[in-house]
Amino acid sequence: MGYPQDALADEEELLLHHHPHWKMLILPALTFIVVTAVAGFAIGSISARLDGTSANVALIVTAVIWVVIVGWRCVAPLISWKCTHFIVTDRRVLIRQGVITHSGIDIPMGRISNVQFRHGLIDRMLGTGTLIIASASDDPLEFDDIPRVQRVHSLLYQQVFDAMEIRRDGPEPSYGGEVSAEDSPDAARRGWRAGRRK
Repeated sequence: MGYPQDALADEEELLLHHHPHWKMLILPALTFIVVTAVAGFAIGSISARLDGTSANVALIVTAVIWVVIVGWRCVAPLISWKCTHFIVTDRRVLIRQGVITHSGIDIPMGRISNVQFRHGLIDRMLGTGTLIIASASDDPLEFDDIPRVQRVHSLLYQQVFDAMEIRRDGPEPSYGGEVSAEDSPDAARRGWRAGRRK
């Protein structure tokens, strides 16, 4: 059984599993293209102007620099994106991230008191946004770059409502709906770091 099913409890139903939106990979992709083009130009120049040992040394140095930059600015963000998970089940919201050191947060549906989302013009065009989850006692957590954030918001609200109906010991969760940056001046910094507190 693969991830995230192996992270679920018995009889827990997986409703949604997302990685962050692919827009997080735009800068690494552009970096790869630019660095590769510069490296190709440098290799061409070295081959035309140098020969012998000096050419070999220059080519090796260029290749090492290319590998270091691509590994640091392209491969590492790709692996981080692939190892970051936003999961919704019928019982909780789970966030898991990390390659070597894993971290995560679980939010039981019964503790969620408010669900909101926020997205600007570009985010709407790309189909992404920030999801804001408030629990009964903790400060709200913000999760950036959630794909199809409006769908996730609706799904979470329905699950929270169902959890409240089952418990019947608390008020109906408030329907946050869409908020703008002006409505939340104390919003946390953007970033997928297992949730940012306001």
